[in-house]
Amino acid sequence: MVRKVLLTVLAKSVIVAVLAFLWWTHPFVDWVQPWSRFFYNMTAFLLFATGLNLAISLLMIAYRMRKDMPYNGQDNITTGVQNIYVLIIALVIIFFVLSLWGVDVKTLFTSLSIVAAAIAIVSKEFISSIIAGFVIVFSKQLSIGDYVKIGDQKGKVIDITLTKLALLNEDEDLIFISNDAAYHSEVINYTQGEIKRVSISFELNSNFQGTVEELEENLIKELSEYIDQIDPLSFNLRVVDVKKDSIAFKFQYSLDKIDRLLEKEIKRKTVRRVLNYIKSKASKKDGD
Repeated sequence: MVRKVLLTVLAKSVIVAVLAFLWWTHPFVDWVQPWSRFFYNMTAFLLFATGLNLAISLLMIAYRMRKDMPYNGQDNITTGVQNIYVLIIALVIIFFVLSLWGVDVKTLFTSLSIVAAAIAIVSKEFISSIIAGFVIVFSKQLSIGDYVKIGDQKGKVIDITLTKLALLNEDEDLIFISNDAAYHSEVINYTQGEIKRVSISFELNSNFQGTVEELEENLIKELSEYIDQIDPLSFNLRVVDVKKDSIAFKFQYSLDKIDRLLEKEIKRKTVRRVLNYIKSKASKKDGD
């Protein structure tokens, strides 16, 4: 991996050197000839884009080394810098295309201020998402790898782009949420908040056979193999709501450390235990 990174940096350096040489040896541009003007502008654009990319690559290598991150590792800072680079290049491309047509960009934006204002209004949500994305990234409210709940969606943050945030939920579904929506939603960050309390909600028919104490004992017994990862004094089964046809329960426990895979496995065992408990009680009732 280190060799690959060094070769990439070397290749970028060579390209920058060649482009700088071509740009430097072409100081007198025949602006009458379209091909000459195009060559000069294209060389300047490529030099700027590649040089900026090389500078960012070197900065990110130094940053990852200081943070003891792998060379392809991602966090909020690396993601934010990449998003800024994409935004700058997009703006430069627009200016470059306008310059090829011989348009004075300053005069254009001055004369089309009303149109620019209208465009800003139309693209307000897009711009708002970009700004919200930068706020999220650099304020570290959410980080890549955090397990969070945004609104009704819960999952692991796997990417933060210019306009959207990607979550991977427990069903391995990829969910995209706009940065603006994420910024204005209620967010629970389980990772940064060190929240180790786990709750499993379920409902049983109001005429189910057995007692709450017996059901709680069965659930605790089912999870005995995880006793090293669960605080034994944290088990609690409580009645949340009594409805006409059903009773809502919430089974809670505290993990010694945050482990989403373990939490998912325990939830699966708990749900199966509840179903087996109901089935066993129904069988006994039929036998009687």
